Amino acid sequence: MLVLDRGELGVGTSRVAAGMLAPVAEADAGERALLELGLRSAALWPRFARELVDASDVDIDYRTCGTLMLARDRDEAEALDRERDLRERLGLRVERLLPTAARRLEPALAPTLRGALHLPDDHAVDPRLVCAALARVCERAGVALRPGVEVRDLAALPAEQVVIAAGPWSGSFGEEAHVRPVKGQSLRLRDPGGPGLLERIVRFEGGYLVPRGDGRYVLGATTEERGFDTAVTAGGVYELLRDAGELVPGVLELEVEEAIAGLRPGTPDNAPILGRSPSDPRVVWATGHYRNGVLLAPATAELIAGELAGEPEEHAFGPQRFAGAVA
Repeated sequence: MLVLDRGELGVGTSRVAAGMLAPVAEADAGERALLELGLRSAALWPRFARELVDASDVDIDYRTCGTLMLARDRDEAEALDRERDLRERLGLRVERLLPTAARRLEPALAPTLRGALHLPDDHAVDPRLVCAALARVCERAGVALRPGVEVRDLAALPAEQVVIAAGPWSGSFGEEAHVRPVKGQSLRLRDPGGPGLLERIVRFEGGYLVPRGDGRYVLGATTEERGFDTAVTAGGVYELLRDAGELVPGVLELEVEEAIAGLRPGTPDNAPILGRSPSDPRVVWATGHYRNGVLLAPATAELIAGELAGEPEEHAFGPQRFAGAVA
């Protein structure tokens, strides 16, 4: 097996990802198939994490922390009520919290908080550590890893099967991949005093804050249709800090360790493209995961492995669903 990467291993979209394993927070009534795939993958993550840590000896900071969805004002509180009703209709675990109850769980929350939802089944992991662990496991298993090799012509690859997992760059391999880059700016913050500001993921209108186990936090993320632009802007950073500071004032005391912009691989329906190409039976697509690439990793691996082994599973995410669409 050979893995080719146009850059260093794991420094593209995976490096910028926050690592939320949050199918419940991402639930949408109009995307039931995607929700089911997300729940399936979230259920696979505990075993996947244990096996990856055991095989690599790398701690990937897998955390069963849960999510708090927060409201700053009456309008956002009313929106939270609608979000709660949706999740209850979908049979997902959700608990409405009064501001005082939310602050008991997370004392760093602002006293002006208007309401919260507790989603205990959403978890988190550090994607950078996951990529490092996967690279080590591959090396130990005899997989040939070739970073810094850009593929321009699939016909030049002497392989019986080719998996395209190029994220937002997948579109360069033909019109069949209806993938576009969606820019997201984020900040990596660090508490010099160590962990403790937050234990849970917090999500709010305009962003999220994801704690790591070592006192670092990921604050993100903007959503911008700007092609392959990865510039970090003053406006983007300001908006992230302003919104987070209104709900978690202590964020403004953290040190800025890194400001970064990455590219999500979006598709017309914001769902992944998984499966064999209708036009080239040698090609298997594993791309277009948009905001859920880390969450969907184990389920994607199962589906793609089955495809490669000649045992494809029926699902709603094949590339043929975009037949006739304009890229």
